[in-house]
Amino acid sequence: MTDQLRIGIVAIQGDYEAHAKALARAGEHATFVRTPEDLEGLVGVILPGGESTTHLKVMKEEGLFDALREFSAKGGALFGTCAGAIMLAREVHGPNQESLGLLDVSVLRNGYGRQVASSVHEGKTKLSDAPVEMVFIRAPIIEKIGSGVTVLAEDAGHPVLVREGKILASTFHPELSDDATIHKYFIEIATGKAK
Repeated sequence: MTDQLRIGIVAIQGDYEAHAKALARAGEHATFVRTPEDLEGLVGVILPGGESTTHLKVMKEEGLFDALREFSAKGGALFGTCAGAIMLAREVHGPNQESLGLLDVSVLRNGYGRQVASSVHEGKTKLSDAPVEMVFIRAPIIEKIGSGVTVLAEDAGHPVLVREGKILASTFHPELSDDATIHKYFIEIATGKAK
């Protein structure tokens, strides 16, 4: 879509390489973000899965926590998957945890149970007529959403893909699927082309 590095991926933990491959399938180059300086010139940033407490600790140590809040305040788009969705949430339970607080949702960490309770199935989204593969790994549950949040997909009665303005979050791992629909949608959000 572009010949510039425009989308960054926080490369602290989690499968950020899989996100880079998903962006490549969507026609976009990616750059890895480890310091606030790495945010320069980007229009969007992905916060991948992993362990949210580790993300929080390293982000604070590296100055990325406040830098990402500022990036969002200046109009940058953010996309959090699994632990990344936890980091974006306004409220985190199970146990309570600090977060960026940028997305008006309340989440329950490891809502579906331990890693052995992980699952893969297909589900409908509002992004296309074709179902997408949803890979849940120790996924959080979105318990409540604010009035400005749009639910783009549900699973078992819970929102699993949501958007508020230029913030997108999924409780599953779209980067582990060959389908680039959700990454393409994030690129559209980041470049101002999404409805």
